[in-house]
Amino acid sequence: MLYDAYEVQRSLLTGASTMADIGAGLLNNPANPFAYSHMGPIMASALQVFAHASAPRGKPEFGFATTMVDGREVAVHEEIVLRKPFGQLKRFRREGVEGGPKLLIVAPMSGHYATLLRGTVERMMPGHDVYITDWRDAKLVSLADGRFDLDDYVDYLVEFMEHIGGRPHVLAVCQPSVPAYAAAALMSANRHPNRPATLTLMGGPIDTREAPTEVNTVATQRPFSWFKSNVIATVPYTYPGSGRKVYPGFLQLAGFMAMNFGNHLVSHWGMFKHLVEGDGDSADATMAFYEEYRSVCDMTAEFYLQTIDVVFQRHLLPKGEMTHRGVAVDPAAITDIPLLAIEGERDDISGLGQTKAALDIATRLPASDKRYYMAEGVGHYGIFHGSKWRTKIAPIVEEWIARAEAPLAKAA
Repeated sequence: MLYDAYEVQRSLLTGASTMADIGAGLLNNPANPFAYSHMGPIMASALQVFAHASAPRGKPEFGFATTMVDGREVAVHEEIVLRKPFGQLKRFRREGVEGGPKLLIVAPMSGHYATLLRGTVERMMPGHDVYITDWRDAKLVSLADGRFDLDDYVDYLVEFMEHIGGRPHVLAVCQPSVPAYAAAALMSANRHPNRPATLTLMGGPIDTREAPTEVNTVATQRPFSWFKSNVIATVPYTYPGSGRKVYPGFLQLAGFMAMNFGNHLVSHWGMFKHLVEGDGDSADATMAFYEEYRSVCDMTAEFYLQTIDVVFQRHLLPKGEMTHRGVAVDPAAITDIPLLAIEGERDDISGLGQTKAALDIATRLPASDKRYYMAEGVGHYGIFHGSKWRTKIAPIVEEWIARAEAPLAKAA
């Protein structure tokens, strides 16, 4: 019933959004005398803000056409190099550019699409052969394709690294820090030839007992049974994944919006004022952010519930008790994968110390292969997107990768 009620509301808002957009267009039309009145721009701006806020959204595009490599512009081609039921491995091939460190960016499966990391990809493309995990919306995956849980997530990462070949560098942003770390530990234990050359973790919940945030509180203040009974819904018959149990993306979005409701109101008020004043560039920047932020997808129920249990309630990885298909995930098995942990000073999703814990539990990794960086004045989103990511954080990641590339190239 929850999903059905949402679909009814979405249908109604879609119609209202269309009407508001038409109304704003009429009020802004130069042929309309009301457009030159005092109230015309105000009413048109209000309608535009409502139309944008209530419009339906699908999966965004990365939209890369070119990048700069050694001072010259080269074409970029998006290629799906491996398809799986619940996600695909996408490569951003730079035309005419061969070589360069292979970098797998692991996007979160937390309600948003991989395009949330557009800024991350864009910044790393000039110097790296970039791949990304492009997860699918669970409501679009048929029941015939089976289930997908945290163990499957780890398996996908291992298979993606095998497909890339060699020892790719891995950059995990937020939620995938745990499965990426688990994959690294399992591959290290087996001396897998495609284990990561480096592993960079950014704002990830390795140990949520450190500086708990509101997200952690929500996940721990209720018993596991509550989540199973109250936030899991069934995909309606109108989607290919009809009948699948999921944690809906619209619930995740509602939770994130509620955490910073005042900030979102201020942002929309600012958008409204920019539109009234005719400052289209500033209004467009806000719209672009929310276009991405409101594009959400569903997670399978089993993946969501296992993450709540393993990561947020029982803290199995930092306690050394996590398993993958019955095999222990031993952080001490990581002995030759340099680890870089990056946190934002103002991160309200993963508190300070949660990602840094990854360095502490890798007890057999030499200290010279561990590095920690705390980005001052940076929130969760700013760790991987925006000016501070581009100018302060990304150079540290690049240096860490380059440092590991030298001995790998010599060995090859």
